[in-house]
Amino acid sequence: MIENMFKDKYGHQLSLSEALPKIVNRMTSVLADLGLLLIRLTGLIPSHMVRQWVYRLAGMKLGKGSTLHLGANFFSLRGVMVGNDTIIGNGVFLDGRDTISIGSHTDIASDMMIYNSEHKLDDLEFGATLEKVVIGDYVFIGPRAIILPGVTIGNGAVVGAGAVVTRDVPPFKIYGGVPAKEIGERKNKNPNYILGRARLFQ
Repeated sequence: MIENMFKDKYGHQLSLSEALPKIVNRMTSVLADLGLLLIRLTGLIPSHMVRQWVYRLAGMKLGKGSTLHLGANFFSLRGVMVGNDTIIGNGVFLDGRDTISIGSHTDIASDMMIYNSEHKLDDLEFGATLEKVVIGDYVFIGPRAIILPGVTIGNGAVVGAGAVVTRDVPPFKIYGGVPAKEIGERKNKNPNYILGRARLFQ
């Protein structure tokens, strides 16, 4: 009787020995999702110190003087590495299922999204690929920009508001649009500014 209880997502009958690993995997996923929910709720606490402590505890590498404002969202924090003196705005999404490396003195505006994974559209099972994203030092990324898997953004580059970045951005270039294309270049090729303190209750 028990042998007939289990089916996979396609409706195929599974034996108990075939179903057991899937059940364990599903329970592990549920617990991981619960942990992720708690981390997301932590993102709503109006204290940088508390959020940083929880993010580091969950596996994020967060450099000295760097912070994320309220409402950050993730799939995983273990892949997220942030340098020193970097400020990340309200409501950002950092995928984290693969490596996201963000440099120092980088300013990321609100509601920006970085993805590490995308579906293989022609795959029979609609599987996914994973690719790292690298963002250099002294980069500015405008609000609501989207960075797709596999992209490298060079030191000093700028990504305009609402841009969708599908390919690498060379150092000090300014990219904008959908898909993002070069629209200018920064004149200062030797930045040495410090972003400073984030807003207290954001």
